[in-house]
Formats: sequence, C-alpha cells, structure tokens
Amino acid sequence: MVAFWQQRGRRQENGGLGSVIDGLGSVFDVLLANARLVLGVSGAAVLAIATLAVKRLIDRATSPRDEGDPKAEQKSLEESWQDLALIKTTPKPPKKQRREDLSEPLLSPAQPLVPGEAPNPRDCSAPLGDPQVKPSPLRCLTLQERLLSHSSQLAVPEIQASLVPQLARSISTQLQNFLRSKFPELPFGRLFLRGALLDGLEVLAADHIHLMLPVVLDTGLWSLISGEDTVVRNPQYWMIKRIDLGYFPRGCSPWDRFIVGRYLSSSVINETLHKLLVASINWPAIGGLLGCAIYPVVASRELKLEVKHDQVELSITLFPVVEMEDKVLLSVPPEGLVENLWLESFYRAEVSRVKELDAGDSGARQLCLRILKGVCRSQPSLHKLGGSPVTHVILHLSDTASDWAEESLADRFQQVLEELVASLEKGVLPSYFNPKINLFSGLLEEEIDEMGFVLYRAISEPEALLK
Repeated sequence: MVAFWQQRGRRQENGGLGSVIDGLGSVFDVLLANARLVLGVSGAAVLAIATLAVKRLIDRATSPRDEGDPKAEQKSLEESWQDLALIKTTPKPPKKQRREDLSEPLLSPAQPLVPGEAPNPRDCSAPLGDPQVKPSPLRCLTLQERLLSHSSQLAVPEIQASLVPQLARSISTQLQNFLRSKFPELPFGRLFLRGALLDGLEVLAADHIHLMLPVVLDTGLWSLISGEDTVVRNPQYWMIKRIDLGYFPRGCSPWDRFIVGRYLSSSVINETLHKLLVASINWPAIGGLLGCAIYPVVASRELKLEVKHDQVELSITLFPVVEMEDKVLLSVPPEGLVENLWLESFYRAEVSRVKELDAGDSGARQLCLRILKGVCRSQPSLHKLGGSPVTHVILHLSDTASDWAEESLADRFQQVLEELVASLEKGVLPSYFNPKINLFSGLLEEEIDEMGFVLYRAISEPEALLK
C-alpha cells in the first residue's frame, strides 16, 4: 500500500496524470465487469485484450525510466509497437445479422486490374462474408475464357436480325419496280442483299446492309483492263472498255449512254442513280406502306438510304455491280479526276473461303473474326480494320497455323494482333487473293499510326480490347 501511494505521489507530480489514469482505470474496470453481459463472451474477450494493451502503453508512458539502462528506451518502443500490433490484429466480432442485410450480396465486386500490372493471387479470392455462409471463391479469367465470354455478348438482337432483312427486301422490291418503269431499256439484274448480317458475321447491331444492283453487260461488247495497266497503277481497280466500235457502233449497247472516253463510267452511273433516289422516288409513300420512314442521303457520294422504324434504325447502301471474267466490280470510284474506275470486291470470296476452312477442320476462324470485328467496331480508331483487312490476316494465318480449334482461340487471337501490328508497321497488307493489292493503300499515314499504336499496346494486354 505504501508503494502504491508513493507511486501515485510521483504521478501527481507529473501534471496530475495519475488522477487521469485512475479515472481511466475505473472506467476499464466497470467495462470489464459488465462487458460479458453487454457484448457477450467473444466481445468481452476482445475488449479485455484491447484494454490490457492500452494499460501497458499508459503504464510504460508514465513509469520512471531506468537511467542506468541505455536499452530501456529502445525496449519501451519495441514493446509499444507490439502492443499496437496486438490491438490492430485483434479480430472484430461478427456483427449481428439484420433483416435488411439478407438482401445484400455476400461477395464484393472484384477490383479491376491496373493496366500493365500482374494479377495478385490474393486479389482473386473472395472477401470473407458471413461466417455461417461459405462463399464460392472468385478466380481470375484467362484470355481464352474472356474471349469465349465476350463472344456471347456480340450477338445481334433477335428483333434486328429478323426485321432488318425483311425491311431491306421490301425496299429493294419497291426500288426494282421503279427502275423497270423508269429505265425499261436498261438491263438491270435483280436486286439482292449482301452483308455480314446475312452471312452470320454481324456483331452488336444490325444497322447497315448492302443492296446490290447488277449491271448486265454483253461480254462481246465490253472487256476488262486492270488498273495496274492504267495511269492509276492500282491493281485493285479495273476499267470496263467498250470494244469493236467499228463493227458495233455506239447505241448497240444500252449502256453506251454512260461511256466516257470509251470506258463505262462508274461515276456517271452513280450520279444518275443518285438523282433518281433523291428526286424521283416517292419515299414518304413507300415508307408509309412499309411502316417506316425512308430518307435518301443527299450529301453523300454513296447511294445511301436511311431507314427509321419503331424498333430499328437502318442504313442501306446501293452498289451497282458488274460480274465479268470471274471478277466482282463495284461502282465505287476513288476520289480524284479518274471517274471510270471500278473497285474489285473480294467479300464473297472471303466469306466463302473462311467458311470452307472452318468446315474442313471444325475451326474457330469465324468466331475469331466476329470477336475482332466487335473489337474494331467498339474502338473508333480501329473502324477501318473491321472489314477485309482482318479477314485477310486470318486467311494468311490459316496457311501457316494449322490448329484453329476452339481450344486454341486465345493463341490465334494473339497471333492475329501481332500480324496486324507487323503489317501496320510496314504499311502493307497484301490481299489473300491478289498479293499485288495492298489493302492499306487507302489509309492515311495518321490512321495507320493510330491503329498501330492501339494494337501494339494490346499485344501485352489483349484483355483491354474486350472491355
């Protein structure tokens, strides 16, 4: 007892700190006495551990130091950190279950990875939930699993997949009837639809489709000249020349009215059809009949119609097409003074070849193509890669990579990205069907640089393209 009062007297000399500690000690004693009743057994144990640690800190802070021991100060600091660690690591008692908590999810959402940072295995595990319910652990998805999951999100809405072809066919029927009545002397073929939607390669939304208008030529009066042999020096374009004018003068062919310098002019045909679409056809009446609104695009160089329905919005592009000498030529002249050029299209051959290869080895080329088209569609800087370029890269790889099974989808996807980057770096992507054709020849240098930069970053983290 004497020692107690002597110790208390020393504490009072230090600014009255002893009285404060006595008060805290009384509070702790009351809490400990009633903790079992208020907090239960586990809560009282937690409070006792925390109280003991705090008491140790206070006692060491107010007790006199042993001046003869040079390690006393260092020892006191180490014991203080140990006590703080004891308080920090003391497990919290489970809170009582409330009725409103039953509707809350047991698992918290996974934290996104920082680009370029390797995934931490601890981040893949689910946080602890209610001790009475054992949640299923989360796991990091591989690239293969992400690709397969992403492919399921690319499907075109069912209403669009059924309604868009129906609307387009109804519009083509009306346009076909008008052309026959307006130009009965011109042997236009039967209009037909073409596009990724009809071939099962459309992704995300069916908002565009192509309407092909065949231009039927007498092969005895016309011949093809490769663009490589003309001033443009571009093998992707062709010219259609009127021949034997000495024996079959102008007027023998109904298409002679569209000749410019002895060549069938794609520009003149387009201009004639553009005036027809804009000024001659009563689209409001046709739209009212079909339950939609149809607007010809006046300012576009293309022959384009915008269709607005209650459930879909659709863009229809009309292409005059010539099929001659196993070539499919579209009336898409390049910008410039040359107006007699026809663009060779490989779309039909591309789709046919991809499906043929998949059918031969049960491959996943079409699946890989759809995923890449979805990526290009969702990335504005990659829009111009979403068509033929990606398809031709896949066809080139099919000649060297034989394993296109679905289990190898991640490897092939990564390889396509690498091939695209290599081609963009050189600025050259040879056509699969004609190596003389560079599919990047129509791109600007700035566009090539931007696409190359985006894909180069994606090589190290391809998952970033799937977000």
